[in-house]
Amino acid sequence: MSLNFIEPLLYLSALGLGLGAYVQPIEGMPYLGYLAPGLIASSAMFATSYECTYGTFIRMDFQKTFHAIIATPASIDDVIMGEVLFGTFKSLLYGSTILLVVFGLKLVSSPWVLLIPVVLALSGLFFAVLAMTWTGLVPNINSFNYFFSLIITPLFLFSGVFFPLTGMPALMQQVAWFSPLYHVVKLTRGLAAGDAVWLLAGDFIWLLAATVILLPAPLFLLRRLTIK
Repeated sequence: MSLNFIEPLLYLSALGLGLGAYVQPIEGMPYLGYLAPGLIASSAMFATSYECTYGTFIRMDFQKTFHAIIATPASIDDVIMGEVLFGTFKSLLYGSTILLVVFGLKLVSSPWVLLIPVVLALSGLFFAVLAMTWTGLVPNINSFNYFFSLIITPLFLFSGVFFPLTGMPALMQQVAWFSPLYHVVKLTRGLAAGDAVWLLAGDFIWLLAATVILLPAPLFLLRRLTIK
C-alpha cells in the first residue's frame, strides 16, 4: 500500500491516540475526532500532488507517453485533462479510503459525511491543476522538491489540520483564507461534525472558482512543452 495511505494512519495513531490523550477537546470534539477529518483532506491533497508532479513529469519527459498518445487522434488537451482527471481520481480514492477507516473507528456519525467524497473530488481537481501547473514550469524532476517544501508542506501545517487557527495571529488567520487546503479541511470537518451544508457553501464556492481560474494554466504550459 502506498505511503499516501500509511502516513495518515500513522499521524492518526501517534497524534490522535498518543498526543490526543493529553489534549483537551477542541471545538467540542475529542482531539482524535478533530484530527481525523483534517487527515482525510490532507491525504487526498498529497495523493494528487505526487501523482500530478512526479508521475506526470515521468510520463511526459522520460517515458514520452504524451508524445505517443498525441500521435493518435487524441489531442494534447485530451492528454492533459486525462492527467487532471487521474489525479482527481487518486484524491477521491485515497481520501475515501481514509474516510472508511475513520468511519470504522466511529469517529464520524453525521449523515452529511456522505458528501465528503464530493469535496474530495473537487479538492483533487484543484490540486491536480495546481500540481500540473508547477509541472509545466519546472526544468527538471528535482525541482519538485521546492513545490512540496514551499507550497504543500506549509499548507499541510497551517491549514487547520492539526489545530484551529483561532490561536494564531490575526494576520495568519487572514492568510489562511487563501489556502485551498484550509477550505477543504473546513468542509470535511464540518460535514463530519454534521454542520449544515449551507454554512459550508462559501468554502465549496472558493474551491470551485479557484479551480476554474487556474485550469487554463496547465493546459497552456504543458501544451507548450509537449508541442515544440
